Amino acid sequence: MSQQITEPVTEENGAQGAAFVPDYLLYLLAAASEAASAQFHAKVRKMGLRVPEWRVLACLADQDGAMITHLARIALAEQSRLTRIIAQMEQRGLLTRRNDPADGRRVRVFLTDQGRDLAATLVPQAREHETALLELLQGKEGAQLKPALKSLLKVLEASSPE
Repeated sequence: MSQQITEPVTEENGAQGAAFVPDYLLYLLAAASEAASAQFHAKVRKMGLRVPEWRVLACLADQDGAMITHLARIALAEQSRLTRIIAQMEQRGLLTRRNDPADGRRVRVFLTDQGRDLAATLVPQAREHETALLELLQGKEGAQLKPALKSLLKVLEASSPE
């Protein structure tokens, strides 16, 4: 689990009265994600999954038959790494790969019954975990957090060179 960075303010680390890192947006996003994910990811690992595998299952629970490129974005994994993870999940009977009938060069990924059952167990637990996290925030902060993050993602994706 991540520890919050705090250090005394000195002339060397912040002439404006605050240290840089503890107030840096990218640090705050990463540290909040790590801290918020830790408990739920422990549950995921107890179910025999790695975090990218959980993300693939969750994505396929929403959109069965997704392509690997889409899954790589959702799983926050490089496509070549995710292809290996998907092959391992297929060997374990959690999903299957099939060529797209409209374009045989494309591969789509589908949950098996075993993968669907596992996703059906974990998705509600993830929703409960999310609700509990948002309830930790004061006032309207919980209700504002997801829309603010979605807005930030939309702007970043629109300005991305990819």
